[in-house]
Amino acid sequence: MSKKGILLVNLGTPDSPATADVKKYLDQFLMDERVIDIPRLNRTLLVKGIIVPFRSPKTAKLYKEIWSENGSPLLYYSRKQAEMLQQRLGEGYHVELAMRYQSPSIESALANLKAGLVESIQVIPLFPQYASASTGSVLQLVMELVGKWPTVPPISFVNSFHDNELMIQVFAENARKHQVESYDHVLFSFHGLPERQLLKCDHTGNYCLKSADCCQTLNDTNKFCYSAQGHDTARLIAKALNISKENYTVCFQSRLGKEPWVQPYTTDVLKKLAAEGKKRLLVFSPAFVADCLETLYEITVEYHEEFRALGGEHVQLVESLNDSPVFIEALAGMVK
Repeated sequence: MSKKGILLVNLGTPDSPATADVKKYLDQFLMDERVIDIPRLNRTLLVKGIIVPFRSPKTAKLYKEIWSENGSPLLYYSRKQAEMLQQRLGEGYHVELAMRYQSPSIESALANLKAGLVESIQVIPLFPQYASASTGSVLQLVMELVGKWPTVPPISFVNSFHDNELMIQVFAENARKHQVESYDHVLFSFHGLPERQLLKCDHTGNYCLKSADCCQTLNDTNKFCYSAQGHDTARLIAKALNISKENYTVCFQSRLGKEPWVQPYTTDVLKKLAAEGKKRLLVFSPAFVADCLETLYEITVEYHEEFRALGGEHVQLVESLNDSPVFIEALAGMVK
């Protein structure tokens, strides 16, 4: 029986928390022209000469903090999602999982689909909001690889799913476990991007970052903007939980370097809320569909400690989608 191929792709993770494996991961990740979008020579000098040698040992220590008996949480939950989706879709489908960086590779996953003689391929990057550095990078590599095949099957892509109702439902359900009303303020902390990458996505050249509220409402001009899609995700989750606009803030974490990134920065928001006397914060990280270094360490440990040092009491992470059956239904809906 001919099957339809489904390729789930997440960002990636080191093969182990050993410094050598973290070095390989960071090198492949940061050398991507869509991640650090500067001329190749400059990128090579920056990544291979400065960032990777100095950051690898430090980052390896952080990975050791979140590594479990199941290995990398991101890879563990991504595999669970692929397995659950395969079971949900049944024999008429062939589901493969890949990571944009490291293992399992997109090239090997595509080879498995090709060997399975699938009649078509649908690619679902596991990033709710579109960004050139994540979704765009996955789509570019898939097209480059499949484009070399003698026979190219029908292929389609999911661009984003920032407003998927079932995804919103899971985040809301996970938040209710923590009694949302017991917190002083709610943060929606998205992974950061350099401002220049947002500007590149503004094809009009006269909208992005021209006003303080350009991302607040999704429209035809900013519909592919990572920040605008993030604000829309936050709005929908807040609506599901009856959180008023004044009681939540959209912010951005994981800044790298000194150039301007999308603002406000999560660390600045923590300082502001602590100065206002806020004590307990509930934090969503809706750019991720599986818990990872950025959620399990950066938010749960670093931001918690930083907020307490500022006079706050507690930062509580809302768990990601992980192995939620409802999220699997969301993925199945994207397929069908």
